[in-house]
Amino acid sequence: MAGHSHWAGIKHKKGRQDKERSKLFSKLSREITVAAKLGDPDPDSNPRLRSAIQLAKQANMPKDNINRAINKSKINNNSNYENLRYEGYGVSNTAMIIETLTDNKNRTASSIRTILQKNGGRLGENGSTAHLFYNCGVIQFEKKYLKDDQALELAINSGAKDCISYSNFHEIISEMKDFYKVKNLIEEKVNKLIYSGIEWRSHSTIELSKENKSKALVMLEDLDELDDIQNIFINCKF
Repeated sequence: MAGHSHWAGIKHKKGRQDKERSKLFSKLSREITVAAKLGDPDPDSNPRLRSAIQLAKQANMPKDNINRAINKSKINNNSNYENLRYEGYGVSNTAMIIETLTDNKNRTASSIRTILQKNGGRLGENGSTAHLFYNCGVIQFEKKYLKDDQALELAINSGAKDCISYSNFHEIISEMKDFYKVKNLIEEKVNKLIYSGIEWRSHSTIELSKENKSKALVMLEDLDELDDIQNIFINCKF
């Protein structure tokens, strides 16, 4: 993950221990179960479920775990999960967007508020930080599949808004509403994606001192310990 501050990318670079891996699998399983429950349990007919399964595979989640999560959607009718977005500020007034999947929004809001306050931040109202970010689809694949000009042509033809070629991979950015359409067209040309997902990316990023970077990482780790949190986006560089 390059050029932005999505906590999943930062965490991946830090390396996962068994505990982190287990927690990640738990969050991925929840997303798979909810996606299957809200739509068709067949990933070919359910774009959200298909993306959730791809993320799970990218995290090396065992196939049995994925199948169990799908099957759980058929028997678990008591839990009603909501996708909720929280906005707030962290260390040195860094802006944050936190995406959750929760069955108890009061618990989730209280937990997030406590962690932010403990780390010198605060929970904001809806819209308090969203204007500092833009919502977009992100698709990454290795450069071995296409040359730079071919990747750019594919991006244009698929209706994407941007294509950036890094040293080892291409990154195609789409409007959020076009994500699944663009992704499907790219998958017709590229056998395997490195990553795909809908993200909040900051219009600009702020620089933190070494001390405040360390504090921000502690805050992000504390937030990531919450089962309800699926994604965290922050407008600073690491």
